[in-house]
Amino acid sequence: MASCSGNSNSNSSGSTQHQLMDQRKRKRMESNRESARRSRMRKQKHLDDLVGQITELKKDNNQILTSINFTTHRYLNIEAENSVLRAQMTELSQRLDSLNDILLYLNREGIEYTTDCFTNPFNVPYLHQQPPIMASAHIFQN
Repeated sequence: MASCSGNSNSNSSGSTQHQLMDQRKRKRMESNRESARRSRMRKQKHLDDLVGQITELKKDNNQILTSINFTTHRYLNIEAENSVLRAQMTELSQRLDSLNDILLYLNREGIEYTTDCFTNPFNVPYLHQQPPIMASAHIFQN
């Protein structure tokens, strides 16, 4: 009987060990599940953060594109205005050169003039010094 009770004692001890291992295994599995759950939550939070960053970057990108389009439009308008101003400057520079040539000629010839003759071209003194040229209708007939 002693062997029988020893058997049952060792059987009871084996069963306890088996229960202890099962309990450790269940704890480990529960711990692993909890760890996996926390990992999924961290990944989801990271994904949500990245989606938020994408949204912000797209918004910033749209603002930058709007600013670029506005600046480009403004640049083209200013460039067109500059072209007009350059053309006007060239024309005025040529007029000034012509007026300086006229002044040089008048000074060289000793012809007196007033500044009024430049603002009113019909008041130029040398136009009144010579009689006007007259044409008759018979000049144009064959």
